[in-house]
Amino acid sequence: MITVDPDTQTPPYEQIRAQVVAHVDSGELQPGDRLPTVRRLAEDLGVAANTVARAYRELEQSGVIETRGRAGSFVTGDQVERKAKEAAATYLAQVTALGLTPADAVALVRHLEQHPVRSS
Repeated sequence: MITVDPDTQTPPYEQIRAQVVAHVDSGELQPGDRLPTVRRLAEDLGVAANTVARAYRELEQSGVIETRGRAGSFVTGDQVERKAKEAAATYLAQVTALGLTPADAVALVRHLEQHPVRSS
């Protein structure tokens, strides 16, 4: 069950996102499970539909869920792929914050693949 605590500093969309991830990680939500519609979850939680939509968008970008148009949003199946997408999204956010383009970031990864950094 997803809840929103209005007394915390954490924004509601982040609370929703984190709880869905926790439910997937714990196995409460399984691959293929359908999530409530944006409107329905917003009504249930007493938040704006845009709040739930943002949480779903971020979950989709990190590979936790996929949206199939009018069919709805579903938990994705592959934990490895999901975690890799989360890592890639984090990396992309960090390198773009440093001023790199996505193409520069990919080029850097390819360079490191050929010339790994050796730790001492």
